[in-house]
Amino acid sequence: MRAGDLSNLFCMPVRQLGAVLREGSLSAHELLDHYLERIRRLNPHLNAFVYVDFDGASEAASASDARLRAGQALSALDGIPVAIKDNLLMRHCPAAWGSPLYAGYIPDHDELPVAKLRSRGAILLGKTNVPEFAMRGFTGNPVYGVTRNPWNLALTPGGSSGGAVAAVAAGLAPLALATDGGGSIRRPAAYTNLVGLKPSIGRILRGNGFPQLMLDCEVVGPIARRADDARLLFDAIAEPAMMPAGRRAPPRYPRILYAAKFGAAPVDPEILRVCSAAADRFVQLGYSVHRAGLPFPIEAAVSAWQNVTNAGFAALARRHPAFSGTASADFVMQAEAGERLSSLEYRDAVGCLSDFRAALARAFDGMDLIMTPAAAAQPWPAEEAFPPVIAGCEVGPRGHAVFTPWVNACGHPAIALPAGFDEENLPVGFQLIAPGGCDEWLLDIAQEYETAFARSHVWPDFAVA
Repeated sequence: MRAGDLSNLFCMPVRQLGAVLREGSLSAHELLDHYLERIRRLNPHLNAFVYVDFDGASEAASASDARLRAGQALSALDGIPVAIKDNLLMRHCPAAWGSPLYAGYIPDHDELPVAKLRSRGAILLGKTNVPEFAMRGFTGNPVYGVTRNPWNLALTPGGSSGGAVAAVAAGLAPLALATDGGGSIRRPAAYTNLVGLKPSIGRILRGNGFPQLMLDCEVVGPIARRADDARLLFDAIAEPAMMPAGRRAPPRYPRILYAAKFGAAPVDPEILRVCSAAADRFVQLGYSVHRAGLPFPIEAAVSAWQNVTNAGFAALARRHPAFSGTASADFVMQAEAGERLSSLEYRDAVGCLSDFRAALARAFDGMDLIMTPAAAAQPWPAEEAFPPVIAGCEVGPRGHAVFTPWVNACGHPAIALPAGFDEENLPVGFQLIAPGGCDEWLLDIAQEYETAFARSHVWPDFAVA
């Protein structure tokens, strides 16, 4: 690699970066320094990173360079910098979880997926911002403040993985490890022209982290600029797929159900326009696309998902006596609602999730993929928690998020992909949902679509100015 190429390293796909590292024309330290320089210059405008582990990353880069010189790379990610979402524990780095309750907390260990990523030789850059308890659709909190969208600094990048997507979209990191409990990877990815994978339940194991407020509905997954980049991170830390007995092999030309709207819930007209064009592209690839509503109800499962979350907040409040005086009022209300749940009601909520998962497995007998918009609204002002109006209709705090939580309830894999741009040149994204356990096949579909229709990654002006 020529010295003049170093200024554009952030534009290179992760697989290409890895190849350049292994051939020896670029060192892990040079790559790290490239991203650190971009963080120093651009992060003050974004507030994507809330902590950068300069010393730890430098030590990891030195160890990676030694392995690379010896031809002993630990994985395809050896020497590749990765950002870590702040609700995932990373040893010797602050983990505030967006809450004053944990301000100043510095764990002495990695959470399991972070430890796996470190063991594969990835260079862990530091922590990215989240909303309080990583539980809202925008990114801002009382500890670190508001994160902004590289496509328009006045707007939110979404949440709860807003810091992670802002970092990757602005070229501050090639990859980010994040979490998705109700759309927290997929919606922010859609708002920033990125790829975000919510894996199947059980594919990326968790442990040694913050209390899981949503049982197994919240999973760990990658955020990247390309589907192949996301695959490299997923492959590095995922458990082997367990294909259920009797499941047929994925078809060459899948049947897609495209559900553009969920009942009367409003959707931004520009999102409908851009996502409809994306659905047409699958027809060009030879897929069968059927446009209709979801053929199964989701309301009971989403309500159960909410009850389980409320119970999680109640347990957190019991663990921390200072919770009611520290957490924001809406989270205190959720904890109080969780306390009012009887053991029978909680059991029924868990049972409802189990029944929903069984029903969804049967529903996929008649289709191969479900496609929806990733979000019902485009990004709104960064300081505001949610858009109060969508397509002229008043909505509540989760009006923008109608398309995503049911997928967390059922546990299937889902991926957000760029669909195009609205009339204000803001990214629009859609999601694809596959049968449980078919994560690799879903990534195959994403790569086929991306190869056919995304000739090169489009950057926000902020990242390349």
